[in-house]
Parts: sequence; C-alpha cells; structure tokens
Amino acid sequence: MAQRMAGSEMKGAGRLRLLGVGLILVLALAACSPTMRYHGYAPSDADLAEINVGQDTRETVTEKLGRPGIGGVMEGSGWFYVQSDWRHEHWRAPVELDRQVVAITFDERDRVANIERFGLQDGEVVMLSRRVTDTGPRGRSALQQILSVLGNFNPAAMMN
Repeated sequence: MAQRMAGSEMKGAGRLRLLGVGLILVLALAACSPTMRYHGYAPSDADLAEINVGQDTRETVTEKLGRPGIGGVMEGSGWFYVQSDWRHEHWRAPVELDRQVVAITFDERDRVANIERFGLQDGEVVMLSRRVTDTGPRGRSALQQILSVLGNFNPAAMMN
C-alpha cells in the first residue's frame, strides 16, 4: 500500500511539471505574437460624403469631422487627416501596413474646393536635399591667418 501511494504521488508531480512546462510554452508563444498600433485619424468615406464641395466652410468641416492633426504650411491652405496602421513584432522593426491621407483644400472664400484620399500605394519617396552651411576656412584659425599675412608684409612693395 505504501508503494502504491508513493507511485501516485510521483504521477501527480509529473503531471504538475507537465502542466508547468505547457503553461510556459503558451506564455512564450503569446509573447511572440505581433502587436498592432494605430496612429492618427482619417475620416471614413461615409463621413466625407457629408461634406459638400463649394458649400461647407472650415467651421462646418470642423463640426462634421473635427480639426485635423496637420494643416498646410501656407496660410489658407488645405487640411490633412492622416492615419497609419503599424505591426510591431518585438525585436523587428515596425512595419507600416496601411496609411490613409485625406486632403481637404479650401478656396479663397474658405469653402471646400476639393477632397482627396491617398493610400500607402500612392506615396513616393522624397529625396531631401542636404544643404550644409560652410563653417569657413579649415585648418588655421582666423588669428593664425591674420598673423601669417602680417609676416609676409614687405614695406618696399608699398613704395612702388
């Protein structure tokens, strides 16, 4: 009878270990799953259908859609609603899965002139110009240059 109890205790301990290992595997697999992150806001096509080109103003667009996250650089230019969907896989770099840009332009009377939607496939890589201001002469300091000019001064050259 004592052997029987010892055998059942060992079976119980083995099952407990197996359960623990299984739990660790499930947690490890869950930690490897990707995480989705959503940034910004772009109105849906149904929301944009409420905007009337030529009639709605900036104020009515604000009431219907809210203020955009990005405005044009120039005074009186358009509004841009931007939304991006990213997949993060812990040790890997994030991958952008989708991007929606809704551009609303206004005319000189502040009425809606045009509504456009752009997706990730419409994007283009823009090469930026690297313009660096020259810091001046290199090597010798300004004082060293002045002293070198004074050292080459010849009073006889001034007489001619």
